[in-house]
Amino acid sequence: MPNPVKACAMEQGLVTLQPESMRDETAQAALIQHQPDVLVVAAYGLLLPESVLNIPKYGCINVHASLLPRWRGAAPIERAVMAGDQETGVAIMQMEKGLDTGPVFASQAIAIGDAANVSALEHRLATAGAELLLQVLDQLPSQPTPQPDTGISYAHKLVAKDRVIQWEGSADAIARQIWALEYRMPAMTSVQDAQVQILEARVVSEPEQPSSATPGELVDSGKKRLIVACGQGFLEILRLQINRGKGLPMDASAAKNGYGELFRPGSVLVAGESP
Repeated sequence: MPNPVKACAMEQGLVTLQPESMRDETAQAALIQHQPDVLVVAAYGLLLPESVLNIPKYGCINVHASLLPRWRGAAPIERAVMAGDQETGVAIMQMEKGLDTGPVFASQAIAIGDAANVSALEHRLATAGAELLLQVLDQLPSQPTPQPDTGISYAHKLVAKDRVIQWEGSADAIARQIWALEYRMPAMTSVQDAQVQILEARVVSEPEQPSSATPGELVDSGKKRLIVACGQGFLEILRLQINRGKGLPMDASAAKNGYGELFRPGSVLVAGESP
C-alpha cells in the first residue's frame, strides 16, 4: 500500500520512484537526472551514501524527532519516553555522512507529558516537523548551527528484548516502558503458561496493608484491580491482552473475571520469552 506521500504524489501526477536502496547506481542516476535543489528525508531509517548527499544543490535535509544531539538514531521518541525525559522535540538538520550528526537549521521542543500516548506524541512531532520544514525550505540557502559536542545520546533501534518487563525495576521505569511501547510493540510479561501484553498501566501508592510481595507478584487489592509489586513501588495494570481465547484487549476487571486462575493474589508475573 502506498504511504500518504506516495499517494499524494500519484494524485498530482508526479514521477514516483521507489528504489530499495539509494546505493543503487540506477537510482542515483535517476536522482541526478531530476537535478534536485534539495532532498528531504523523514523517518527514512537508512543512511544515505555520500554520493547521494552531494547530489542536491542545497544538500539533503532530515526531519528528526528529537532535540539533537540528544537521541540521534532510529527510535528517538520511544527512547526519550523510556529514559524519563520531560520534553522531546523535532529538529530540521543538514544531513552528512555521520548518523544524525549534521548541523541544525531549526528545532522546536514539545513536552512529553502533554500527550495522551505515544501515538499522539508522534502526531504532534510530525505536525511540528512539517511546519518547521516549510520554514527552513523557504529560507534556503541558510546557515545551520553545528550540534554541540556535549549531551549526545543514541536512540538504538527497538528490538524484541525491549518489550520484556523486568519486574525488579522501579514502577516508574516500567510504566514508562509500557507507555512508550504500546503503540507499536507492547511491553510483555508471562504468568503461568500465558503470555500477556500490557497496553496501559499506572504507578499507584503502596496498598493499605503492608506488603512483602516479591517483584512481579500480584497484590490483593480487594477489588477488580490488578496491582503488581515492582522492585520499587507498585504498578496497576489497566489494559492488557492475553494469548488466550480471541486475544482481544481487555481491562483489568475483564481479565480477572475471565482468567481468574491467572490473576489471583499471589500469582507472579515473570519476564517471559519475547515473541
